[in-house]
Amino acid sequence: MAPHPASVRPAMPGTDRPRRLWWLALLVVGWFNLVSAVGGGLGLMVGDGMGMPMSWLAGTPFDSYMIPGLILLVVIGGTQTLAVLGQHGRQPWYPAAAGVAGFGMIIWVYVEVALLPVYSFLHTLYFTTGTLQLIVLLLFLGILPASARGRSAARE
Repeated sequence: MAPHPASVRPAMPGTDRPRRLWWLALLVVGWFNLVSAVGGGLGLMVGDGMGMPMSWLAGTPFDSYMIPGLILLVVIGGTQTLAVLGQHGRQPWYPAAAGVAGFGMIIWVYVEVALLPVYSFLHTLYFTTGTLQLIVLLLFLGILPASARGRSAARE
């Protein structure tokens, strides 16, 4: 049986402070991931791999940084853009877009670590921001049990 329309939570910040804070945190993480993906994608495509040696691509399906840069820009940056713009516009689908964008960031890092012969602090950073995007999304959507939400609201 479908929930009664009055019981469905809106896809925008509510009147309770914790929900507004999670909404804002989701937006901040989304913007960070968006700017990072666009900057990284463009840097790989026009910045000649941003100083990474071509030898790192040996054994990968790529002979230049152009295609990885395009994937980072269009796929990762594109899903982050949809999530952020959808959230700004209070579109009902933006939580799903934020989830896809967060998972996309995590998958990007996994594939990059699997293909490249080096590990960078940036891998840890972007794996963390992708995971953080998912955690904040779940908190915004109310994944905490009502009793835990009540305790945190009572502390404020």
